[in-house]
Amino acid sequence: MANIDIDSRAAQLGIDWSQVNLDSIHLPPGEDFGIQSDDEGVYHDDQLEFDTGFGNIIVVDNLPVVPKAKFEKLENVLKKIYNQLGVIKENGLWMPVDPDTGVTLGYCFIEFNTPQEAQNAKEKTHGYKLDKSHIFAVNMFDDFDRLMNVKEEWEAPQTKPYVPGENLQKWLTDEKARDQLVIRSGPDTEVLWNDPRQKNTEPVHKRPYWTESYVQWSPLGTYLVTLHKQGAAVWGGADTFTRLMRYQHNIVKLVDFSPGEKYLVTYHSQEPSNPRDASKVEIKVFDVRTGRMMRDFKGSADEFSIGGPGGVAGASWPVFRWGGGKEDKYFAKLSKNTISVYETETFGLIDKKSMKVDNVVDICWSPTDSILSLFVPEQGGGNQPAKVALVQIPSKVELRQKNLFSVSDCKMYWQSSGEYLAVKVDRYTKTKKSTYSGFELFRIKERDIPIEVLELDNKNDKIIAFAWEPKGHRFAVIHGDQPRPDVSFYTMKTAQHGGRVTKLGTLKAKQANALFWSPSGKYIILAGLKNFNGQLEFFNVDEMETMATTEHFMATDIEWDPTGRYVATAVTSVHEMENGFTVWSFNGKLLYRVLKDHFFQLAWRPRPASFLSPEKEEEIAKNLRKYSKKYEAEDQDVSLLLSEQDREKRKALKEEWEKWVMQWKSLHEEEKLERQNLRDGEISDEEEDDEEAKEVKEVEFEDVIDVTEEIVQE
Repeated sequence: MANIDIDSRAAQLGIDWSQVNLDSIHLPPGEDFGIQSDDEGVYHDDQLEFDTGFGNIIVVDNLPVVPKAKFEKLENVLKKIYNQLGVIKENGLWMPVDPDTGVTLGYCFIEFNTPQEAQNAKEKTHGYKLDKSHIFAVNMFDDFDRLMNVKEEWEAPQTKPYVPGENLQKWLTDEKARDQLVIRSGPDTEVLWNDPRQKNTEPVHKRPYWTESYVQWSPLGTYLVTLHKQGAAVWGGADTFTRLMRYQHNIVKLVDFSPGEKYLVTYHSQEPSNPRDASKVEIKVFDVRTGRMMRDFKGSADEFSIGGPGGVAGASWPVFRWGGGKEDKYFAKLSKNTISVYETETFGLIDKKSMKVDNVVDICWSPTDSILSLFVPEQGGGNQPAKVALVQIPSKVELRQKNLFSVSDCKMYWQSSGEYLAVKVDRYTKTKKSTYSGFELFRIKERDIPIEVLELDNKNDKIIAFAWEPKGHRFAVIHGDQPRPDVSFYTMKTAQHGGRVTKLGTLKAKQANALFWSPSGKYIILAGLKNFNGQLEFFNVDEMETMATTEHFMATDIEWDPTGRYVATAVTSVHEMENGFTVWSFNGKLLYRVLKDHFFQLAWRPRPASFLSPEKEEEIAKNLRKYSKKYEAEDQDVSLLLSEQDREKRKALKEEWEKWVMQWKSLHEEEKLERQNLRDGEISDEEEDDEEAKEVKEVEFEDVIDVTEEIVQE
């Protein structure tokens, strides 16, 4: 009906609707002119469920039966328990009282803002032990209504046909072993195959206005999340990208996945009406598969601003640091003098209490183990030294501690396998007028966690960048003064010195301020971004040699693909010119460029960890020539195909040119008589020259050469 109204209105205004390019219409930011997005209608339908019915009410049974004098105390206890699990509406807790005796009846009704909060409260507190005699029995109010309407006669449930869902890992089975990436430019979001053999990308899925801010892959590449006014949504598949789940959180600004993709954290902040007040922040944690909200956190931005460089409205991001590896067992939140560690089985605090650590400013999880590192700066004007400590979770036992003196700042860097922790320590000189830097290196897997101190050859060098080698024992450091700092490589393990850090070498005077290791290790890009205008040096650390030196002028982003075979460099719309991205091989060979106006974002689709054992991977590496024959043959076929395509293209262009020339010659001949008539029978100068050229005859002539004879006297 709506389409008929639009067509009739267009006809009245004299608009040819078929000639209108809808993709060219851009609405001002924040204004929709009443035009709903793809998800808005659906979210509106869902919203009706929140505003009607009794799905947001729970019934809590097996409460203590108390007289009127203890009524308020019991009510406060219940509010303290359930306010952690959701927002109770005003006057939303009602405890019936026996009109004759004035004592409670042993149950109550609690009304939450949303059904998700009510469902979460039911699941978290059913069976909750208030004391030995009172164990909560919690039910949804709607369940009573459903049970009251059960039919007297039993009816067999209808069997629904099984409809298999899409294989969300199908993209990993690509016959060409390609990787996907997502880009955003203008209003469009595109998922593409990286096809280096064809020296181009292959489209997978494209949609305009797919997100209202940015998109993000989940850590294992299963999902793509988009952000909307009504909340977030995740999409999956190899090429269809169907919507799998929605998460309601109005005006969500940031999202973050747990490492194992089980949970999604969403962030919303609201500016206060009074500029002197802090922004209000609301954070929700959802189960990714079911869409159920597991817990929410509310407060001022100041409560979420400790331990990070700052994000939206001043809060650090991510607010929660996930631990326990890919099992998503724990997450931690840093507050003033407090570290709160939650376990995901109940989403409650471990031991129901936070850890008190005076003046703690930063925390960081091991990527593989339930070990939390923390940094506490100096206190008491330097009388109490700074410290770095390692704490085992959930026992909260301190595994190792190192006191540090004259410290101005610390940064903690975990190696990807959790074997090492590097702590960059900035210390004051004796005069307190300058600082110098060094490293404290923790060997996590060794007995008693030994610590090594590493100072640069020139300890006054400023450390510009640091990066661990993935899946390895080496690290790289950029140090020295701009614009030509040095780059040094170190290893934590060598054949001669198994337990000592050893310097591998230093590259002098490099135009670099950032380090990008290949995900498979061995190769690294020494990049000069910002002031260096995109200088790139592809370096082989095994051989300690440069493979290629090039540049991507004004590059803003560099990202390796998950296999370490290719790397993309991009120029986003921070710069007005040359927006787009370039794909390179691991050794610095330029493969292809893609230019896009108003280019905002590029992200490779991550891959889950390989199922191959380290022994199997080592066997494949040793026999790589045997495996590579198949791919070399395929590369040769593709190369021949590309050459044939180039030849066909050139042939087609030549034929098109010759056809065009013949058309103009034919037209020229057809108009010849008309041109002569216009000139009173005279032909044009050019045509006269042509006629004379045609009448040129070959003339033979002889030259008589004067010959003189000389007699040479002997």
